[in-house]
Amino acid sequence: MKHGKTLLLIALTFIAFSKSNAQFDFFESKTTIGGYGEMHYNYKKHNDDISKTLYFHRFVLFFGYSFSEKWSFKSEVEIEHNYVNEGEGELSLEQAYIDYQFQDYLGFKAGVLLASVGLINENHEPMLFFGVERPNYNKYIIPTTWFGNGFAIYGNRSGFEYKFNIMEGLNSDKFSNSGGIRGGRQKGYKSDASAMMYNLNLNYVNISGLKIGGSLVYNDAVGDTSNIPFTLIEVHADYRKNGFIVIGEYGNIRYENSNFEQSAGYYLDFGYDFAKLFGWEWSVIPFGRYTDYNTASSTTNVGDEEKEFHNTAWMFGLSVLPIENVVLKLDYSQNTVELNSEMTEYFNLGIGYRF
Repeated sequence: MKHGKTLLLIALTFIAFSKSNAQFDFFESKTTIGGYGEMHYNYKKHNDDISKTLYFHRFVLFFGYSFSEKWSFKSEVEIEHNYVNEGEGELSLEQAYIDYQFQDYLGFKAGVLLASVGLINENHEPMLFFGVERPNYNKYIIPTTWFGNGFAIYGNRSGFEYKFNIMEGLNSDKFSNSGGIRGGRQKGYKSDASAMMYNLNLNYVNISGLKIGGSLVYNDAVGDTSNIPFTLIEVHADYRKNGFIVIGEYGNIRYENSNFEQSAGYYLDFGYDFAKLFGWEWSVIPFGRYTDYNTASSTTNVGDEEKEFHNTAWMFGLSVLPIENVVLKLDYSQNTVELNSEMTEYFNLGIGYRF
């Protein structure tokens, strides 16, 4: 009798345990491997100086692992310029975080994160933007790729997507008139956490083909010899429907306690995919772009700094996608600096992929 009761107790315990862990009956842990890369040919002509380069600009590997339906790990490692040695090239861990998604409207991340600002910083595979190189706006105003250690909450509800990041701040000693906040990124290396950065991003995606939104960044940035609080506000829109592609971004950075008071810029892209018109299997997208940016658009100094760093440019190019995950690119552009109206010509060819 005792043995019977014991067996019954074991059976009941097993049934209760099985029910409480029912999710494991249909969930299997999953490893994900992916990546992207791009090779570029660049021709540059400034006055009589001509340079030509050919190099594999980026090689990126993605590794992810799903522990359960709600818990996962994601990472991304990048090598730039083929080779890393004595200051040449760069090897970086751009993402490495634990992700907990409680519901569609609420999730949490912790680790190495991308700042949620602009259209390209979080989504920068080569087929997602026009031009062989990323837009200059996404280098000098929003310093793509911008990443660091931190935490985030995110979600989507009723067509709105949101993300709020608390991340390592920037090193204000490395801000400059020529580069804005770009040089101040700590990139997760023994980051000074004495002044955290706060970043809110909000997008509306409930209109077919349209993503529209903006973001706010605030950081009381500190360095060994300076303290320069800054506020970055940007708005963006990406419209893709019936073959038409229209993209625009505008950003403004205001600084305190600094001789440069403001950085600002924008760009507008217009393209059309002729595959939609002719029923081609390959996407063939000619495009045009106009850019205006100035890393020192307002300063307290007397002089020509506001003109020296004011750039305007137009670009025409072509993107061809034989399949969704491979792109061939070419573009021609002219960039003019307001001071002395100095003009530089560029011609670029590129090939990119993702998997």
